Amino acid sequence: MYSLFRLRCCSLSEISCDTLVSALKSNPSHLRDLDLRNNNLKDLGVKLLRDLLESPDCRLEKLRLERCRLSEISWAALISALKSNPSHLTDLDLSYNKLQDSVVKLLSDLLESPDCRLETLRLTGCRLSEINCAALISALKSNPSHLRVLDLRNNNLKDSGVKRLCDLLKSPDCRLEKLRLRCCSLSKISCAALISALKSNPSHLRDLDLSHNKLKDSVVKLLSDLLESPDCRLENLGLRSCSLSEISCAALISALKSNPSHLRDLDLSFNINLKDSGVKLLSDLLESPDCRLETLSISIHSLS
Repeated sequence: MYSLFRLRCCSLSEISCDTLVSALKSNPSHLRDLDLRNNNLKDLGVKLLRDLLESPDCRLEKLRLERCRLSEISWAALISALKSNPSHLTDLDLSYNKLQDSVVKLLSDLLESPDCRLETLRLTGCRLSEINCAALISALKSNPSHLRVLDLRNNNLKDSGVKRLCDLLKSPDCRLEKLRLRCCSLSKISCAALISALKSNPSHLRDLDLSHNKLKDSVVKLLSDLLESPDCRLENLGLRSCSLSEISCAALISALKSNPSHLRDLDLSFNINLKDSGVKLLSDLLESPDCRLETLSISIHSLS
């Protein structure tokens, strides 16, 4: 019996998809993880996949459809199927697919369902519009207690999307552990609001990636306050290519040094203003007997 089925980058034809999904549908109760990333499923393949997902015997927990180039009709059919039988699904990856407004509306309905138990939602590079970002995050806010991982990398959230995200993070029911916002074109206002929201409810967050967003000194000050909080349990912090100033680098590392025992992974790559003062503080952090850092990423030219 199978619990994990991976066919990533297999160039499946429409006929192959038909045969495969029909076979899965004939015995669906053991399947837990289905990985079809980088395959062009086309409408017929999605129709059969929809039938599988709608089966009362389906117990699928993880569905990965990154870069599957589905049509708007196919997406609508697929998410409708998930909505009809949502209680087992815990991990959904739709990254690098362009999601139309009608599809995002259905996805929002799925997320709002009281039967939805989704813990991981990956929407990297989905070219979400400002309205769609706001709608999705509002849906997550209405049912936040199960969500643990939210990956919105490479989407332009804009201030309205970040505002909804802040409301989600402030919710006492929010249990988010991983938040990934790399390359989200966050404004100074958005960054400040986001980190203030995280600071109001910091104890669950373990992984924060703000890489490739330009962080101003005022924003880094708030981030430093978050890191210094005795309730902060952050283990992974990604700040790659954040244009940190020398002052910001020093403030961040000082904050980490004041509360070092949880941090395991720190990425400061491609911040050219680390300078000697920042490296000295970083060395002090690494020498601390409480430091548990396992992975440190810095660029060679940052040390010059």
